[in-house]
Amino acid sequence: MVFRFHKRYYLWAVLLFITEALIAMHMHDNIIRPFGGDVLVVILLYCMVRCVANVPVKVAAIGVMLFAFMVETLQYFHIVEVLGWGNSPVARVIIGNTFEWTDLLAYILGTIIVLLIERLHKSFPA
Repeated sequence: MVFRFHKRYYLWAVLLFITEALIAMHMHDNIIRPFGGDVLVVILLYCMVRCVANVPVKVAAIGVMLFAFMVETLQYFHIVEVLGWGNSPVARVIIGNTFEWTDLLAYILGTIIVLLIERLHKSFPA
């Protein structure tokens, strides 16, 4: 794996991070915040990886999805409490504290969106 800085992925990562923060602070619904945020977080993490690492699209996308699955699995086992971070709001937000099967679907959808966008971009380069 070769490290390099890619401005386009960096800009997308910043935009997605701001969007995620706004969703977390201002959305208190049953769809956008829990499901949409999880879809976007996979895309955000993908952009962060591609911003600094020259790895193939599929490797990065599947790797990010598997990482998200791992974090969700750790939530199932209440990792925040196991590590003694139960009183940390930052740990609860970053790691999460409840396992949801629908989150796994959101991660899959986010990965599919990434792969579709990358395929479209390859077909219609700027």
